Amino acid sequence: MVKRVKTAVFPVAGLGTRFLPATKAVPKEMLTVVDRPLIQYAVDEARDAGITHFVFVTGRNKGVIEDHFDRQFELETTLEARGKLAALAELRNDLPSAGRTSFTRQQEPLGLGHAVWCAREIIGDEPFALLLPDMLFNGPRGVLSQMMDTYEQTGGNVIAVEEVPYKEVSSYGVVARGEGKDSGFPITGMVEKPKPEDAPSNLIISGRYILQPEIFDLLADQPRGAGGEIQLTDAMQTLMQRQAFAGVKYEGQSFDCGSKIGFLAANVAYALDRPDIGEDFLAALAKMGLHTPLIDGLRIAAE
Repeated sequence: MVKRVKTAVFPVAGLGTRFLPATKAVPKEMLTVVDRPLIQYAVDEARDAGITHFVFVTGRNKGVIEDHFDRQFELETTLEARGKLAALAELRNDLPSAGRTSFTRQQEPLGLGHAVWCAREIIGDEPFALLLPDMLFNGPRGVLSQMMDTYEQTGGNVIAVEEVPYKEVSSYGVVARGEGKDSGFPITGMVEKPKPEDAPSNLIISGRYILQPEIFDLLADQPRGAGGEIQLTDAMQTLMQRQAFAGVKYEGQSFDCGSKIGFLAANVAYALDRPDIGEDFLAALAKMGLHTPLIDGLRIAAE
């Protein structure tokens, strides 16, 4: 019987140096796409997929993330007194239930693998989801929900992948694909940042994982890899020799909000997709003198 995935890990200890000076005092995960922080989108995606326990691996100066997922009684009282009941309801709906959040520190910046390992005592001997908040997805269903469908059929480990031009694969972890449907196929290998001519495919790892707890033992003894950091991909390559990995080529559009271009593109796409502001935003773009073909292209990207 496949164990249900109830817990998700969110690594939020990074310094966000690519967004300085904005991230000097504000965590990058709290930067907003339209009017919601990046971390909120990731938590919403996890909750929609059935996750009930949310584990945040934090670092110094990340206390505002913990505050974000707590009640602010003064603000709530003010909203209620002013009759702003819709805003109040949205705030309350965004909060996980009491006792459903956990926070642990990554005391040294030793990479994603180390951040995941820091959650080991909270996760215990259970499968878990891993969501990188930098990656934002816009589609008909949440990426993790799509992965859960596959996990319920296959068990084991599941990784979300997307297709990119071969000339771009050297910037990513790339998987080798076995036979199967896009919604769930065997992963037969992984390569970190290969040259295009050496890449086993053009399917890249996209920041969403379902992993078995045996990964923690491997991460505990994992030598430092690229950049002097403990790499999650290295541990997954070892685990692949013992357990099955499935890939899910998800439906939807991704935005790498760890880059300025991806972050700006996400704001445009999500603004256009909003029924309350989409048309007004298009009108604002038109006033800026943008040509109609470009505006039409932005509309298509948001659909």
